[in-house]
Amino acid sequence: MTKDELTEEESLSGKDYLDPPPVKMFEVRELKKWSFYRAVIAEFIATFLFLYVTVLTVIGFKSQTDINAGGGACASVGLLGISWAFGGMIFILVYCTAGISGGHINPAVTFGLFLASKVSLVRAVSYMVAQCLGATCGVGLVKVFQSTYYNRYGGGANMLADGYNVGVGVGAEIIGTFVLVYTVFSATDPKRNARDSHIPVLAPLPIGFSVFMVHLATIPITGTGINPARSFGAAVIYNKQKAWDDQWIFWVGPFVGAAIAAFYHQFVLRAGAMKAYGSVRSQLHELHA
Repeated sequence: MTKDELTEEESLSGKDYLDPPPVKMFEVRELKKWSFYRAVIAEFIATFLFLYVTVLTVIGFKSQTDINAGGGACASVGLLGISWAFGGMIFILVYCTAGISGGHINPAVTFGLFLASKVSLVRAVSYMVAQCLGATCGVGLVKVFQSTYYNRYGGGANMLADGYNVGVGVGAEIIGTFVLVYTVFSATDPKRNARDSHIPVLAPLPIGFSVFMVHLATIPITGTGINPARSFGAAVIYNKQKAWDDQWIFWVGPFVGAAIAAFYHQFVLRAGAMKAYGSVRSQLHELHA
């Protein structure tokens, strides 16, 4: 094989993409940048709009299907419509904020990206606080506009449905969040983007569609959390005992699911563990050489 052929083979087999370097855990320099605060504001507004639209949809569904109030099963958007509302809003808001904050809109997504060293601890905590505040304000605005319906129809709060035990609820939240965070990693994978650069892939679309599909499956079980900010904001404004008793489910489940998704994508699919092992071996070899 000639030298030119070897060079061509190496170029074909080599990386055609660049993995961004891991973000430092304590990147306090971010606090001096306006781009950081702009991203935090974007997360607040996005989560605010997400909860406002989706909780209004849930309350509208319940009021339209209330037989005692003259409603009927065919008079509402149904569970399919609620799922579209959640998935559609995530698609819209991720599309709008991806270039500013990364379009997390969910503490579980932020947690998964933090575990993968894609965001710093400072940014992760700031995002989570902004998301929870935004969600609370969004649900609060719904209550201001629809106070009668809000209290009557549960305020869109996540609670474990009757007939399901805690294990089923936690399992549904773990698997549902795994699907979402796994999709986030896959849709934003630089290797995939480089390989499929000839295909116009729009990352917010699969992310929003994953939210839609998970809601179809888990609304009857937990009302579908997979987003601790969504569950927390609704619980704060609704403020009933049942919502608070079940609140831990909507934090433990999503965080565990996000952690599993981060590990699976980074260390199994992307072979992060083998890369790290290879790096250590090469360094040891250089020391002994």
